[in-house]
Amino acid sequence: MIAPGGRGIGAGATSDTFRILHVSTGNVCRSPITERLTRHALSGRLGNPLPGYAGGAPIGGLIVESAGTWGHEGAPMEANAEVVLADFGADPSGFTGRELLDEHVIRADLVLTATRDHRAQVISMGHSAGLRTFTLKEFTRLVRAIDPATLPDAKDEGVVERARALVRAAAALRGWLLAPSPDADEVYDPYGAPITFFRSIGDEINQALDPVLTALTGIPPR
Repeated sequence: MIAPGGRGIGAGATSDTFRILHVSTGNVCRSPITERLTRHALSGRLGNPLPGYAGGAPIGGLIVESAGTWGHEGAPMEANAEVVLADFGADPSGFTGRELLDEHVIRADLVLTATRDHRAQVISMGHSAGLRTFTLKEFTRLVRAIDPATLPDAKDEGVVERARALVRAAAALRGWLLAPSPDADEVYDPYGAPITFFRSIGDEINQALDPVLTALTGIPPR
């Protein structure tokens, strides 16, 4: 299924990149943390760290971005979010918030949201987004159920092809592997909370990302 004017599932053969979009509400707390932790972990796995994050340059063909459904356009991330990223050794510098636009959804090959409400908002925008939009924790749960041996070998066919196949496999599983509770797929908003809560959310995001990034790249953390 191909998004109008974009790629979407199954259209990846026309592009040598795979675009991951992280979505939260304001794009100053959860999605910036998730974006930068993703980039940091990909650089560690794929061995090609980049000098900064300007322009969303790809890492191993993977482009990582974020936006907010009520995004604070041009705003820096919250100071506590920067502290959390520094705890993990990730770079918080140069970030500016963005409001989620149609073009972001159209270009994305995988949309990972903080909550089910965010997921519903992305899907309601159209652009054939349903099969490539998940909450982060939902995608983690689905990925854990996928046999890595059924995915393309990243060394032979490339990380981008493996990532596309992973999204298709997760979409096929969604109706069969349901969340154990309504809250299981949620990452709660730490906006305005003390640093201790920010750190707990950072740990939650990092733990959810680890199996996802291993499955995307075929490479465990170093």
